[in-house]
Amino acid sequence: ECPLCLLPQPPEAFPTLASCAHRSCRACLEQYLRIAISESRVPVACPHCPAALQPTDVHHLLAEPALRNKYEEFLLRRLLVADPGTRWCPAPDCSYAVIAYGCAECPRLTCGREGCGTEFCYHCRQPWHPDGPCAPVPPAPGLANPAAQLVQPEDLAHAEDEDIKVCPRCSAFIMKINDGSCNRMNCTVCGCLFCWLCLQEISDVHFLSPSGCTFWGKRPWSRTRKILWQLGMVLGAPMVISLVAGIAVPVITIGIPIYMGRKVLAGGPGSRRSSLSGCQQCFSVTSSVLLSLFVSPIITAVTVGVGVPLMLTYVYGVVVLSLCR
Repeated sequence: ECPLCLLPQPPEAFPTLASCAHRSCRACLEQYLRIAISESRVPVACPHCPAALQPTDVHHLLAEPALRNKYEEFLLRRLLVADPGTRWCPAPDCSYAVIAYGCAECPRLTCGREGCGTEFCYHCRQPWHPDGPCAPVPPAPGLANPAAQLVQPEDLAHAEDEDIKVCPRCSAFIMKINDGSCNRMNCTVCGCLFCWLCLQEISDVHFLSPSGCTFWGKRPWSRTRKILWQLGMVLGAPMVISLVAGIAVPVITIGIPIYMGRKVLAGGPGSRRSSLSGCQQCFSVTSSVLLSLFVSPIITAVTVGVGVPLMLTYVYGVVVLSLCR
């Protein structure tokens, strides 16, 4: 049975993928690839896991030459967009990429596409201007919209009103519904993870840092609210950490022996534990509980000894430095 369409299929209808061990019928995979490529979600991930499908599998599954060519073009464009040395021809309906390394001293570039030959500037990416300074650099075109380079400043301002922003790495236009949903964005062009509120590439602790950015919401915290929150963390950290440690110590110390005793006592009917006599089961449960009583204080000490210094370092290191700035 195919896990996507839930229909019974013969074994030969399930192609083998080089990226992972998941299986789906050929018809579902073809439809999935067709939709993913039409939405420019390239590279295409497996429908069951994050593993990217290999290009050989994609070519094997796609029958239409047009889709294959579009897939190859999107792969190439994604690679070029992520390259800081790539410049895109500003001529209308061209979108030809010029790989320009070491051209800062001689910024005059020429489009290499046959029939174009447009000359443009390496720095501002606009038509060549030998007698004037560079204009403000517009956002680079994205994968989904190569013609985005033709957007004028007034159009960009309107786009910002419509919750359209640019990726901080590749400058591709990205739209988000203004409903206060998750602010952790993933650019489909270059794969950059960034915060929708501050447009900075994020780490795992970005929304826990004193930046004022929240995981959900339409805007960051105000300066006053952020300072009050940081002051509250600095002043209340000892009490909160003591409370958490006071709850964690008895929970870990008592909880581990209880958990181990219940787990040993609840041996399955097919396990070796079910063949033991009552005295043997009692001895097994007692020994596991006693062993846990010796081990649980060690686990508690390691947890508190590592967790408390980390929290104190974060509060009186990162938060205090942010507050001073």
